[in-house]
Amino acid sequence: MVRLEQITALILAAGLAIPSYWFFWTLAGGGGYEQREIKQVPLIEKQIINKTGGIKGPL
Repeated sequence: MVRLEQITALILAAGLAIPSYWFFWTLAGGGGYEQREIKQVPLIEKQIINKTGGIKGPL
């Protein structure tokens, strides 16, 4: 009888774990076999140094 309980526990654990992992990876945007695109990060604008030696423009 212990063997049947162990098998039932494993089936129940797998039955709960598989949808849980699937849901997590769906929300996280992971998993799958699709090629992921390389995200292009825009370059930071060049800083312009004004005549007084300070920095002018966005950091």
